[in-house]
Amino acid sequence: MSPIRPEIESLELSGIGKIAAGALDDPEVIPLWFGESDIVTPEFIREAAKRALDEGKTFYNYTRGHKPLRDALKTYLDRIYGLDLDPDRISASGSTMLTVMIAGQCLVRPGDEVVLVGPYWPNIRTVVEVLGGRAVEVRLHEGPGRWSLDLGAVRAAVGPRTRAVYVNSPSNPTGWVMSAAEAQALLSLCREHGLGLIADEVYHRNVLDEGLPNPAPSFLTLAGPEEPVFVLNGFSKAWAMTGWRLGWIVHPARLAVPMAVLAEVHNTGATAFAQYGGVAALEEGEGFIAEFNARIRRNRDLVMEVLGTHPRVSLLRPQGAFYAFPRIEGCRDGLALARRILAETKVGTAAGYAFGEGNEGHLRLCFAISTPRLEVALLRVREVLDRL
Repeated sequence: MSPIRPEIESLELSGIGKIAAGALDDPEVIPLWFGESDIVTPEFIREAAKRALDEGKTFYNYTRGHKPLRDALKTYLDRIYGLDLDPDRISASGSTMLTVMIAGQCLVRPGDEVVLVGPYWPNIRTVVEVLGGRAVEVRLHEGPGRWSLDLGAVRAAVGPRTRAVYVNSPSNPTGWVMSAAEAQALLSLCREHGLGLIADEVYHRNVLDEGLPNPAPSFLTLAGPEEPVFVLNGFSKAWAMTGWRLGWIVHPARLAVPMAVLAEVHNTGATAFAQYGGVAALEEGEGFIAEFNARIRRNRDLVMEVLGTHPRVSLLRPQGAFYAFPRIEGCRDGLALARRILAETKVGTAAGYAFGEGNEGHLRLCFAISTPRLEVALLRVREVLDRL
């Protein structure tokens, strides 16, 4: 018998990676598969990191993050949500993906179940399975007009082995923005059953509908300081910092020391000088957020015009984040369709099945790139749909 855990040996690339792996280095491909724009991190953020590097910020630091970054996070979160967070609740140990794994390690034991509100970002399912848990999926209700949470379905999915619920809002891939009422109802259900809650709020500032609050509703304003609620966030989406691998987690205050220990065994802390870029983003980044949101609102409208009007496409208007998740009439294999689009048009998309059950006929497209490039890509995709 192999000493390698079968949960590890059986891992496969996601429906995003399976498409992108063979074409990442092709300069002719217009990439709509990953969740990032084509904007280089703003200069004021880069300069802050350069200064830190030149000042010798190249040594080990506290594994929960340098104090200047944790202080800046407290100031930022207090300001945008009207809070007074306990600093012991804030950790910035590395990427937002790392916070997903750490939150999972805090809650999931072998044999436990985690309810995933989907369609969901595929890495959360991998985390649950790597930890020896089992993912139980509850799909958002698709329409009319918007995606919405089916609280009754979440309640029905909770069983004796359920330990936690995962939810992402604003949502990758649907663009759903959870209302404050939906958030309160979900938290109440978790309290009723004694469940942990993992809330991925990394798109908190990418709100597209002007009638919705920005930042999006957050569990930080609802949960008590010692409740088993883990709110995950990061710099990648709001400030165009995907390659910096820098995020944060707000957790129960009593876990300050365990968080430091977990970070120590994962990565021994975030890159020292990069953290000063994070400080600059938090303190000086509101202008960039406004400019970037104007771009993705414009691009969202373009997606609805070019793809949303196609007779084979059913597409709910995204309220937040920067993804379209169209359902293609007659498509039963989104992976095959994504491969065909890539081969015929040099446009990279993501297959819907990667985002959970019931999404085989969907594609995910990131619309954060420049508007002219996006228009070219969308017209090429539309031409393939015309030929189906």
